[in-house]
Amino acid sequence: MKRAGKIFLRIFLGILVILALVIVGIYVSGNGYIFKALQKTYLKGYNTAYIDDYADFDNAVIRAGVPQPWELHGKYGQVHLTDTLRKVLEDFQTIGFGIFKDGKMVYEEYWEEHTDSSMTNSFSMAKTITTMLLGKAIEQRYIKGMDQRITDFLPEFLQDSLGRLATIGDLSSMRSGFDWEEDYYSPFNMTTEAYYGDQIETQILKRHFVTHPGGHFKYLSANTELLAILLKRAIKKDLAQYLSEEFWQPMGMENDALWTMSGGIEKAFCCIYSNVRDYAKLGQLLLQHGNWNGIQLLDSAFIERMITPCYDAFLPNEPKKYGYSIWIDEANHPPFYGLMGHLGQRIIVVPDEHLVIVRLGKTHDTVHPPKNGLDSDVYIYIDEVMKIMNDLE
Repeated sequence: MKRAGKIFLRIFLGILVILALVIVGIYVSGNGYIFKALQKTYLKGYNTAYIDDYADFDNAVIRAGVPQPWELHGKYGQVHLTDTLRKVLEDFQTIGFGIFKDGKMVYEEYWEEHTDSSMTNSFSMAKTITTMLLGKAIEQRYIKGMDQRITDFLPEFLQDSLGRLATIGDLSSMRSGFDWEEDYYSPFNMTTEAYYGDQIETQILKRHFVTHPGGHFKYLSANTELLAILLKRAIKKDLAQYLSEEFWQPMGMENDALWTMSGGIEKAFCCIYSNVRDYAKLGQLLLQHGNWNGIQLLDSAFIERMITPCYDAFLPNEPKKYGYSIWIDEANHPPFYGLMGHLGQRIIVVPDEHLVIVRLGKTHDTVHPPKNGLDSDVYIYIDEVMKIMNDLE
């Protein structure tokens, strides 16, 4: 028995030594982010990032100024969601939903103790906001335009035979050819490292371009982060400050927002934290062609370019579904474009109906096949809201 006990102890100690070596190896190899990812997701009962995780990170504040509350629509308080819409919203664990018509708030509702001021992760809706900042930087002549080579601001790619051909527009339209794999669920991948690591600029700038820029559409978070790095270098200030100065304060956002930082730069591919009402104003600004209370905050020609689908040189017969950091379906009835984020964050703009729809929540439709690259729940929100609007007339 004593001998068996000694053997067991040796095996146990051997396992501990192996585990310790593995842990040390992970840290030495620069992959310590894995432990943070596991701690912040699986150990909290999640299998991916979640909507209220801002407390897990360092954040820059996007300062609001003098609030301009939404004007209430004449039908506010008279709207009732359709049974179909309510079921979908609740099935996908929605925490906030808003309908805005003709620049006025028609309806809002919140679930699970969330309120009109609760901060919720934008996830990839931040990609569109980053391109809106790009438009402002072009307008202010920090950047020449979409066709400017990225190496003017990212000399790290001057020796990259493909990277030196890439334009700023290639990043925004997801046609850069950059070496990146998009995965939101495995802890052992580059997107997870970007989300949970603390040196995103270093991580991304050491990678390369692998296909010819300007051709094939491939949705990559690294494109937006590269855009953020060059944008910060161009304007010489933090993106959170720039967003506050150029949009958040002039638009009278009702609350401060947050933008998660990594090694001194914003995680531009994901992490702005705000609420239904203030997110809706971003959709309203696009709907109004960049004009806010008579002031042109963003060039209308730039917005028109944003919401025009880009051509995929390698797949010419594929539906054109993406512009410059924004999703588009011109074939839908009615046509729409929108900011879309992981777990079903949506700012949907329906221009023909002067309509903005905002949906925030914990999950989205992963059962039904996507339509034109978008989750099927996007189309349900539009169809059901259109029924509500028609009934109000």
